[in-house]
Amino acid sequence: MKTVPIWVLGEALMDCVAQADGSFIPLLGGSPFNLACAAALQGAQVAYLNPFSTDPFGQALTQRLQSTGAQTLSAPSALPTALAMVHLNKGQPSYGFYREGIADRDYQVAAVLSLLQASPPGVLHTGSLMAMPPEHSKVIEIIQAAKALGWVISVDVNLRPRVATDVPAYLNAVREVAALADWLKASDEDLELLGFENASLANAPQLAAQCLSQGCSRVALTFGAQGAYLQVGQAHAQGAAPAVILVDTVGAGDTFWGNCLADWVMHDTGVQSERAEQRVAQTLQRALVAAAINCGRKGCQPPTRAELEVLG
Repeated sequence: MKTVPIWVLGEALMDCVAQADGSFIPLLGGSPFNLACAAALQGAQVAYLNPFSTDPFGQALTQRLQSTGAQTLSAPSALPTALAMVHLNKGQPSYGFYREGIADRDYQVAAVLSLLQASPPGVLHTGSLMAMPPEHSKVIEIIQAAKALGWVISVDVNLRPRVATDVPAYLNAVREVAALADWLKASDEDLELLGFENASLANAPQLAAQCLSQGCSRVALTFGAQGAYLQVGQAHAQGAAPAVILVDTVGAGDTFWGNCLADWVMHDTGVQSERAEQRVAQTLQRALVAAAINCGRKGCQPPTRAELEVLG
């Protein structure tokens, strides 16, 4: 069986986490970066499209990505690494971002398309800050070309409205990107911001149906401590979040979705295979356990495949 590649288009940054004494501890982060690490740690064939900075933070991000088994596809950038200032309230993060003139936005559409054209089609994942204007226009161009080449598009909505100068324009851009997704992941907070009503696990089937009606074939909806819902075609499952001694929730959603993608590409005979429907409950359970393990650690530290086999 051929391994289906997962390629990631997204931000990589340093999460500078506020401490009680007013200092900040830098941790590697960025939603798509976290997902790439999570999927690679499960044994998936993962590659990262955006450039990393040549600065010390960028070098640390590169080393971390490569240590998981993932590949980098772009030459390093002389621009600095993006920063996120993170404040935690009972384990829940809030963010402030510094993303102008930074390395992960230092790419050209033509160069990305050239890489996609030279590879067998696989899964192209994006989302989060890549869907924010004006970046979304480049991303949409890449997604549309990738779909024409046979790539399956994965999108994690992962809204960050506090970063946007024009929130309505940002939400519209996210809707445009999400409408192109084949596989879509959103949290309850994302759904509420996008105008979905009654975003709870109890109403997950109805919420998923609205997402599926827009053209995607696989949907994951996460609801924090309540758990998550996963639907693949007509098959679906939902489960509660495993109990954990909470450290923080940074990267929990990225770990969850990264494990879903890894499970699909490693157990499918192809990205459209019916086998994904047959193991939807298993995929969901593994992703929930992986996210719970991550929540028991500081920052985003997804489990390895071996750790998940023991605990999952």
